[in-house]
Amino acid sequence: MVYQTMTREEVGQLAVRKYEGTICLVASAQDLKRALHVIRREQVVGLDTETKPTFRKGQFNLPCLVQIATASVAYLFQLKRMEFSDALTEVLENPAIIKAGIGLADDFLNLKKVFPFKPQNIIDLSLVAKQQGIKQSGLRSLAGQLLGFRITKGSSTSNWASHRLTLKQIVYAATDAWVCRELFLRFQQLGFLDLKGRPLSKMTGERKGNIE
Repeated sequence: MVYQTMTREEVGQLAVRKYEGTICLVASAQDLKRALHVIRREQVVGLDTETKPTFRKGQFNLPCLVQIATASVAYLFQLKRMEFSDALTEVLENPAIIKAGIGLADDFLNLKKVFPFKPQNIIDLSLVAKQQGIKQSGLRSLAGQLLGFRITKGSSTSNWASHRLTLKQIVYAATDAWVCRELFLRFQQLGFLDLKGRPLSKMTGERKGNIE
């Protein structure tokens, strides 16, 4: 067996890891220019979003943070801080860059309410995991089973709409995107994806699972 099925309790006993690389909170036109220069050169990035949590029935909030992790930098885009629509649309629609994440269909459904885009070359890792018979396909479960470490959920219900994010929030957000990229690379090692990053079904090798 190339991976170990783990219970939530077993995952909870693993050592905690967090992203320790460079994090850029994109806050100026120059920051954005540099970020796009790096992202355009990537073959695969990890992708995630954060939304201010709701505590009342019927309440709905739009995504307020987009995280993109490259091989060297994790970029955080606060959607209420600057106008990022054109830049993020370019990345999301770029067929040359694989965007890997968890539960991206829901993320995109909500993100399209902020700005329109037609995503290309998207890999939902949770769908690929399920095709391979992995029942616990959330980000934290997959990190434990396939990467051998635990990531915390401590900041998941914090105020992501705040103009000034805390260091804990910043590291948490960067970690989620980074883990998505690491999982994509691990999936390739395990043969869950072909050389171009396209998912393969467990039994037939048929390509499936891209999100449009």
